[in-house]
Amino acid sequence: MPDKRMNRAVFLDRDGTIIEERNYLRRVEDVTIFPGAGRALGRLQQAGFKLFIVSNQSGVGRGYFTLADVEKVNEHLMQELGREQVRFEKIYIAPEAPDAPSRGRKPSPQFLLDARDEFDVDLAQSYMIGDKLIDLECGWNAVVKKCLLVRTGYGAELERASADKLGAAAVVDDLSAAAEWILAQA
Repeated sequence: MPDKRMNRAVFLDRDGTIIEERNYLRRVEDVTIFPGAGRALGRLQQAGFKLFIVSNQSGVGRGYFTLADVEKVNEHLMQELGREQVRFEKIYIAPEAPDAPSRGRKPSPQFLLDARDEFDVDLAQSYMIGDKLIDLECGWNAVVKKCLLVRTGYGAELERASADKLGAAAVVDDLSAAAEWILAQA
């Protein structure tokens, strides 16, 4: 029987978590990776976690930019993080507008369930990191081990305005602190 510990994962929101929040980011030139993000992701990967991005990109559904624009930004991000030997198993994108039907738009856990099935991920040993309540809800809905709210992006604002909604989430400063928190549990 394979060791399920080797099928642990960290699911990450993209904007506001790995890269700076830019409302409706569509241009590669506007991508700014948070300091230390590559190193933090590399440490998680080296500890045996599979990495996934789970991102709502409603700008596509709203007509602000195209799915091709999202793919260019993601390719650029992968190239930049690849310089630090960081590799994502898959990037899940929900391009629909908030009011449109969507199978994967967070807070739906669908993409985490898809990763469980496609990559044999043990969700009970996995984590979700994001800067919005919908990120945490996505992880809670998938019954991951722990959800972490980063104070980057919209996270600090959410912590101030809605601390009562954060439930059992761990609240940390940034992706580097999230990686430290997760590695301390492993």
